[in-house]
This record gives sequence, structure tokens and C-alpha cells, in this order.
Amino acid sequence: QVQLVESGGGSVQAGGSLRLSCLASGVTFGSACMGWFRQGPGKQREGVANIYTGGGSPNYADSVKGRFTASRENAADTMDLLLDSLNNEDTATYYCASRYCAPGGNFNWSNQYNWEYWGQGTQVTVSS
Repeated sequence: QVQLVESGGGSVQAGGSLRLSCLASGVTFGSACMGWFRQGPGKQREGVANIYTGGGSPNYADSVKGRFTASRENAADTMDLLLDSLNNEDTATYYCASRYCAPGGNFNWSNQYNWEYWGQGTQVTVSS
């Protein structure tokens, strides 16, 4: 029984930072790709970041590259997302996602339908 729980959301002024966390249970974390998606008001869900099982070389959406940093701690079954230099376009509900990833696997991580499990989301609101 897989469960993903996000935390760390809140309200922040433009230019500020937040750190989101995702705690996973019921999954072999070391065999799971982990990702972040977000959905802003009136927008479709979009991929933000992906980390493969080994934790190296995360993938990022162009809109957040250079501002967001994803990391994972397999021993703690957690994945974090550091959001820096936030702007109004970053206002969204942020979702943690997971899927089984075979060694050496490669997939279109930005497609939400390629993911198996989802958290309930945590709200990030950026004010100007």
C-alpha cells in the first residue's frame, strides 16, 4: 500500500524560497523514480522535476531550471524540492509522484500518465 505525503507548502512573497518534502511509505524507495508536478489555477498539471533511483542528474522543466532543486534521501524514503526565486507563476498545488523504475530505465517523466502513485498535494502561494 503506497502512500505519498507532501509537506512544506505555504505562502511566500515573490523572490522568496520554500522547501517541499515528500515522504513515501509502502514502496521500495530505492527502486522508485520520484517526481514533482504542479497545477496552478486554471492550468493543466505539469511536470516540475524527476529523480531517477540513484538520485543523480535530476530532470527539470525549463520554467524552473536554475531555480528549483530536487533531491532524494533513500535511507529516509524522502524527496525534497527547494523552490528558490519564486514568482507568481509558481503558485500552484504541488504533487509528489512515484513509479517503479527498472535499472537503466528511461521514460517521459513530464507526462503525468506515466506515473503510478500520487500524493494529495501541498499548496504554494506566491504573493507580489
